[in-house]
Amino acid sequence: MSLITRRAALVTGAGLLLAGCEQLNNSPSFRRVLAAAEGLTHTTQRLLLAGQPLAREFTKADLSPSFRSNGTQHPNTDAYWADLRSGFRNWRLRVDGLVDHPLELSLPELRRLPSRTQITRHDCVEGWSAIGQWTGAPLALLLKAAGVQKEARYVVFHCADNIGQTGTPAGDYYESIEMADAWHPQTILAYAMNGSLLPVSHGFPLRLRVERFLGYKHAKYVTRIEVVKSFASINGGKGGFWEDHGYEWYAGI
Repeated sequence: MSLITRRAALVTGAGLLLAGCEQLNNSPSFRRVLAAAEGLTHTTQRLLLAGQPLAREFTKADLSPSFRSNGTQHPNTDAYWADLRSGFRNWRLRVDGLVDHPLELSLPELRRLPSRTQITRHDCVEGWSAIGQWTGAPLALLLKAAGVQKEARYVVFHCADNIGQTGTPAGDYYESIEMADAWHPQTILAYAMNGSLLPVSHGFPLRLRVERFLGYKHAKYVTRIEVVKSFASINGGKGGFWEDHGYEWYAGI
């Protein structure tokens, strides 16, 4: 089975599971089965991906004519509107947590960093896929500059969109990945898409691209990067907004 066929099959299967199994998902025994399956997937993928292999990259001829935007289309908060009106002049990305040198970076500073451009396939848990071009700063550059402490295990991405219980911490979108994935060369903080400025609907001014994972791991509107030993005390404690609502945390493909 080709890589693309395998990815498509996995995504379609996941979409069917999430779309049709709400009653099963409320069953404690079924949740235990899912948790066991996720653990097996995590272990297997870690063995298969030892050595940091790259996700497949494509050419400009392969770009999808349209690329859907899921989730929030525009963070409807006063803070985001103010940043947008000012051209994000006062916006800063924070990098903190278990680091020796916390950072605060403006958008121009991020754009002046060495960048990476990659054309990759985005697979949504709903069953659709699209190929797009992304340009941004490798996350590894920021982590190296901040000086990650040895007890760090995860990187948490806090975002500007509030989509659940609006206006409450439980509604704040966030995601997390392991340190091994944070250091991967294709894990970037994208500020451009298909050769143009990142559209608001796709996460302007900054979104995570972590190419070996399903789409909901690619956090949009990133405002803070927190390096942690555990995410158990952050929001719902499952490592991400959708994970707090029943999705699996390790969404590798």
